[in-house]
Amino acid sequence: MSTSTLSASVPLPLSQRLLLAMGSCLLGAALIFFAGFSHIEAVHNAAHDTRHSAAFPCH
Repeated sequence: MSTSTLSASVPLPLSQRLLLAMGSCLLGAALIFFAGFSHIEAVHNAAHDTRHSAAFPCH
């Protein structure tokens, strides 16, 4: 029988959780702005319908 490593996890300190949360937000924002304001046609077309359905301007 094997034991799961997830059940023995140690909680992260608040400072590390905040750093991970801020880093995740920055990465997400960078991806959204890259897709939203990209002049690369393939990137623009791939995200076009999603941006319009979320009321994100792209033109």
